Amino acid sequence: MAKFQFRLESLLKLREASRQQRRLELAEAFHAERILTDQAGQLAQDIREVMLRSRVSVSPGYVDVDQLRDTHRYRLVLESQQAVMEQRMKQLTQEVQKRRDALAAADKEVRVLEKLRERQLSEHAAAELHREFMELDEVAVQQWNQKARVGE
Repeated sequence: MAKFQFRLESLLKLREASRQQRRLELAEAFHAERILTDQAGQLAQDIREVMLRSRVSVSPGYVDVDQLRDTHRYRLVLESQQAVMEQRMKQLTQEVQKRRDALAAADKEVRVLEKLRERQLSEHAAAELHREFMELDEVAVQQWNQKARVGE
């Protein structure tokens, strides 16, 4: 039986390597997204704490105007950072989707080649089986001819 050789094996290996690279890139994007989400959560917590301090400092009684002004400025800085972080999160979400799409395309390319290999392997096996049957038929015909000659 002849050994099956998929002629596009090297291309399949390249496509598999490309797919693996896309997986790694997507994992990196997910990692960056997690880090950014954690930072956004910490920033939101800081803003809540500043707002709480601001409310406490304006309670009835003595009001430290300088502290109130500083707290307000700090809150504005934090809110500005939060707006920047939200923009970065939108960009990162788009990048994650782009990388998901790239991975899906790479996976599709690999699956197409794998299906082609499976089909060619099946065709090869069927051709080999047919060849073996033809050889067996030939042997049977030769044996029948020998018996027919001996019987004459």
